[in-house]
Amino acid sequence: MKIRVGFGFDVHQLVEERELWLGGIRLDHTKGLLGHSDADVLIHAICDALLGAANMRDIGFHFPDTAGEYKNIDSKVLLRDTVSLIATKGFKVGNIDATICAEQPKLKKHIPLMQQTLAKVMKIDVEDISIKATTTERLGFTGREEGISAYATVLIEKQ
Repeated sequence: MKIRVGFGFDVHQLVEERELWLGGIRLDHTKGLLGHSDADVLIHAICDALLGAANMRDIGFHFPDTAGEYKNIDSKVLLRDTVSLIATKGFKVGNIDATICAEQPKLKKHIPLMQQTLAKVMKIDVEDISIKATTTERLGFTGREEGISAYATVLIEKQ
């Protein structure tokens, strides 16, 4: 069996009058993330990590923000399509370790539903998805609640 590791990062600005989507679920919050799609930073970081591990460039290459068909798209669709893309090279998801950086909203209680949602989309076991949440102790753009970022490390396997 051949294994490969990938790393992904994404960040989006928090703005008024947008829904907040993280880990494939909608969260109640006064602001949402600005982007061409639903701007789900966690899913975008995971997609980039998967594509990077498979040496298939990045999310912007496959799903450009200049393409109308991706305007306001549910990022779960992008994740499903990313898993299909890496499968064309014989890879499947082994496991994911991800971190969301946000001051608000508090994410601890939402993580199990995020894991279940992502596992269903990727057709993997919930135990293969680790999601953590942290703050930046009020430092930087995240600390000022101007945006949210996410990091993801993935392992993919080729049989």
